[in-house]
Amino acid sequence: MLKYGHFLGRDSSVIDEVMAVYMPQGRSYTGLDQVEIYCHGGRSVVTAIQDEIVAAGARVAEPGEFTKLAFLAGRIDLTKAEAVAEVVAANTDTSLAAARDHLLGTYRNHIEELRENLVDILAEIEAGIDYPEEEFEAAEQQEITSRLDLIMQSVKELTATYSGGRIINEGYRIAICGRPNAGKSSLFNLLLRQERALVTATPGTTRDYLSEWIDLGGFKVNIIDTAGLRQGGGAVERKGQKSAQGIIASSDMVLWLTDISAGSWQKLLQADVKTLEGKLIILVGNKIDKKTRSRTLNRKLGKLGIVPFSCKTKAGMKTLKQKILGRIQEKAPDLTSGVVVTSARHRQKLRAALTCLNVARRMLRRNESPEVTSFELRAALTALDEITGRIYNEEILGKIFSKFCIGK
Repeated sequence: MLKYGHFLGRDSSVIDEVMAVYMPQGRSYTGLDQVEIYCHGGRSVVTAIQDEIVAAGARVAEPGEFTKLAFLAGRIDLTKAEAVAEVVAANTDTSLAAARDHLLGTYRNHIEELRENLVDILAEIEAGIDYPEEEFEAAEQQEITSRLDLIMQSVKELTATYSGGRIINEGYRIAICGRPNAGKSSLFNLLLRQERALVTATPGTTRDYLSEWIDLGGFKVNIIDTAGLRQGGGAVERKGQKSAQGIIASSDMVLWLTDISAGSWQKLLQADVKTLEGKLIILVGNKIDKKTRSRTLNRKLGKLGIVPFSCKTKAGMKTLKQKILGRIQEKAPDLTSGVVVTSARHRQKLRAALTCLNVARRMLRRNESPEVTSFELRAALTALDEITGRIYNEEILGKIFSKFCIGK
C-alpha cells in the first residue's frame, strides 16, 4: 500500500512531502523486504533524504546490487538480470526490442529447452554406464546421434546470431574517410544534424578523429570523422592519418568520399579503393553541385556504384542513408524469434558448449567410452548453465553487475 506523509530529519524537521511503500519478502524486486520512498526530484531533496537514511545505518547500493539480490534470491535468472542493464542502456527501438525479449524470458526459454534435450541424452548414456550389460543397439545409437545433431545445429544457429546481436548491443561503427578536403567533416555534421566538426576549405584541417552516436532507422550507429589520407603533411597530420587507418581497420563500414570536382578523381579513387580491400565500402561522390552536367554525371556515378552527393545542397542524402541502412539491415538479426545473442559472454559459452558437443558426438559415433562421452556432455551442460546462472561464481557476477548503473 502506498502511503502519503512527511519525511523527517534526525532533528524532527520536515525534509519533504513523500510517498512510501513497503514490499514484503517475496513481493519486491529484490525478493527481500524492501521499502521505496518517492520524493520530489530535486538533487538537494534526494541527497538530504539519502544522507538521513545512511545516518540511520544504511549504505549506498553498489552498481547493479538490487538486480544482483534479485538473482541471488532466485527471482530472476542471469539472462534476465543482464537484460535489465540492456533495457536501461537501450537508446534505439531495435536495441530495446532485443533487450525486452531477453527480459521477458524468450531467450532463456530457448536455452532451457536446449538444456533439457541434452539432459535427456546424457541420462540415456549414463544409464549405459550403470548397466554395462545393456549395450546400445546400432539403431539406438543412431537415434541418439541424430538428436545430438539437432542440439548442435540449434547451438550453431544461436551462436551465429551474435554477428547481428553485437550490432544491436554495441552499435554499428561507420568511418567517414577520404582524401583531405573531400567533405568528410561536412558529411559528419549532416548525419549528426549539428555543426560538430570544424569545416574549412583548407586541406588537412581534421588532425584527430571525432566520434558521435546517432539513431539510424532504429539502429545504434557510431559515426567517426577521420583525418584525410594523403602523402606528406606535417607530423601532427601524419599522426591523424595513422589514427584514421586504425579506425578503418576496426570499423564495420567505410564511407569513402571522393571530390568529383577534381580533374583526376577517377584515377585517385581507383588507387584509394585498392587500399580498402576486404572492407565494406560505400563510395560517395561529393561536390556534384560543382558540375554543370550533373544528370549525365549522376548516371555515370551510378554505373560505377558511387552515390552522387553534395554536402552543400544535401542532394543525395536520402539515397545515401537508405544505402547505409540497407547494408546494416543485411547484417542485422531477425528479432521476430526473440532469440538473439547480444552478449560476448554468451557467445563464448555457446562456443565452449559446441566444442564439447562435437567431441561427444565423435566419441558416440566411434562407440568409445561412455564415461568420457558423458564427461563432454556434462561440460556442455555447464557452459549452458553459466549463461542462465544455474552455475556461477563471484568473479562472473562481479563482471556482469559492475556494468550496471547505481540504483538498478
